[in-house]
Amino acid sequence: MGKTCVEKILSEKAGQDALAGEIVTIQPDHLLTHDNTAPITAKIEAELEEYGIADPDMPVIVLDHVVPAANEKTATNHQKIRAFVERHGIRHFYDAGTGICHQVVVEEGLALPGGVVLGSDSHTCSYGAVNCFSAGIDRTEAAALLLTGETWLKVPESVKMTLHGGLQRGVMAKDLILHVIGDVSASGCSYKTVEFHGDVASLSIPDRFTMANMGVEMDSKGAVFPCDAVTESYLAEHGVARDAYEPVWADDDASYAYERDYEMDTVVPMVAAPHRVDNVKPVTELAGLEIHQCFLGTCTNGRYEDLRAAANLLEGEVVANNVRLVVAAASRAELGKAIHDGTIDILNEAGAMMLPPGCGPCLGAHQGVLAPGERCLSTANRNFKGRMGCKDAEIYLASPLTVAASAIKGAITDPREVMT
Repeated sequence: MGKTCVEKILSEKAGQDALAGEIVTIQPDHLLTHDNTAPITAKIEAELEEYGIADPDMPVIVLDHVVPAANEKTATNHQKIRAFVERHGIRHFYDAGTGICHQVVVEEGLALPGGVVLGSDSHTCSYGAVNCFSAGIDRTEAAALLLTGETWLKVPESVKMTLHGGLQRGVMAKDLILHVIGDVSASGCSYKTVEFHGDVASLSIPDRFTMANMGVEMDSKGAVFPCDAVTESYLAEHGVARDAYEPVWADDDASYAYERDYEMDTVVPMVAAPHRVDNVKPVTELAGLEIHQCFLGTCTNGRYEDLRAAANLLEGEVVANNVRLVVAAASRAELGKAIHDGTIDILNEAGAMMLPPGCGPCLGAHQGVLAPGERCLSTANRNFKGRMGCKDAEIYLASPLTVAASAIKGAITDPREVMT
């Protein structure tokens, strides 16, 4: 019997023949933390003083959740993290303004095919876009990993999802992954790794990033794509040499918990309605519902391609009077691309409010917080009650194209109706 992708990767890391359900001890390539670094290190302050960091090259720290600092408490937290970085010689530190942690990790070549990255953030699973097994862990595990350099994992079972055909005009990878989540449910892949097979060559790395990012929204431990020419080209553009990584993929006779097939050309624009990500409906079922804020950004859909897709619809248009359009690029690099070709000018002229690269309104801690009774149409990954700072507001999830079309009309709108 062959092995799945994650079985192969964890076997290599553990130095043993590992199968689903078994416990392995590994040394991950990197450990991601962000604004939560200070509370994590506070758990082990005495131990850090005595023993220090196991490997200063392992931690990746990105300040992204509340940037710039919104108050004295946040500023003090950032100050503590900067001091920790300097005291322990942390090599991979990215200060406020660099971008959202998940985007930065991939941009900087810190998540590579066949590798393992763990992080104290649930959307660490994003790096499966580049054939890396990545998963979220809790803060106590992260603290122990800082000290010891190793941790244990239960090897997940895997789910095989085979994609056929290609996406229609007006349909994006966000629609595809919402369709998938609506099919399997928010708990359908509990402690399993999703493998995407089939016609993936038509999906860009930003497309794959969107899908892998939302793997956790079906409760998967990770979501991985194969390493192909698209992956290799992306990594080369970001300065990663081909001999720096060894791709891993499943054997043809690997064993799966279950399998699904999806015809991409049948997928339509989708919306996840409150208050569950798997409460998915075709956009046509919600068309005309008035909204008050549109949010374009996050680690799910804040890349240049997302901003450009929205700008293509918004060029020459103006955001509706009853709507606020808030935009935050996923990183400084992605923002730079959008500035260079005029994308940001188009969004600005349409009436968008531009935020610095970072998480922005997504988690409800900073910028773009909603008021009671308001509805937001967002490109983010979660629409839980209170997610954007108000338990009496509603969050709807959609693609950048659907968000842009809806911003123009002031209500949820099928983007195919406004595309020229």
